[in-house]
Amino acid sequence: MPLSIENRPDEARALATIHAAIEAGVTLIDTADSYHWHAGEEGHNEELVARALAGRTEQVLVATKGGRTRPGDGSWGVDGRPVHLRRACEASLRRLGVEAIGLYQLHKPDPRVPWAESVGTLRELLDEGKIRAAGLSNVSVAQLLQAREVLGQDLVSVQNEYSPLVRDSEPVLRACEELGVAFLPWSPLGGISRSSLDPGAPAFEPGPFHRVAAGRGVSPQQVCLAWLLASSPVLIPIPGASRPESARDSARAAELELTAAELAQLG
Repeated sequence: MPLSIENRPDEARALATIHAAIEAGVTLIDTADSYHWHAGEEGHNEELVARALAGRTEQVLVATKGGRTRPGDGSWGVDGRPVHLRRACEASLRRLGVEAIGLYQLHKPDPRVPWAESVGTLRELLDEGKIRAAGLSNVSVAQLLQAREVLGQDLVSVQNEYSPLVRDSEPVLRACEELGVAFLPWSPLGGISRSSLDPGAPAFEPGPFHRVAAGRGVSPQQVCLAWLLASSPVLIPIPGASRPESARDSARAAELELTAAELAQLG
């Protein structure tokens, strides 16, 4: 998302960031048709991902989303109507240049549309072979369970906000564990401010993530992602990046095993 919304980097740096992630071992790229800045450039991020992955599509699962809108004034809207979701999915197929989307996620429930209608559209897209697996985002436990009844084993993921700062989706995470559904926390680095290890960062009182990071000689962001990975067997963080260095740093978290004492310190 940071590669396409407000204050995005130039395309060369954006492509280099995606390439750095793949070269570091990342195999899941998360995008959405609404990840753009200006009006009239829907799918900016999907097109960017498609260019970056040219010739590498077998290495990576691309997950995209439909059901949100951006009019270009910085605001976000929601549109869960079946006609919109179908149109959005077909546009994403064209932009990504694939015959079927690996993972298609309903970006946010639309309070104006019955939940069963929005989820039912995902079922239709699965049955038509336009998507291979379905996911949900920004949902409650009740919405997850209702969608599971419609989608069955084809519902493979839930993407809610979850981080050291935001724990509201803890019940959803536990429900995902019971169902064997992947939980993809968005904004997983919430609460992890700039590190005291960063050049030019102002002095501040370090929190537990920063203390563990200083002891390990790694970034607090890396410690945060390792903490998330250790918190549940179904949890797969999706940190954003706008620089190759950030992408490489995040990927290294997969190799950072925190000790029991460090996990206790982090809470």
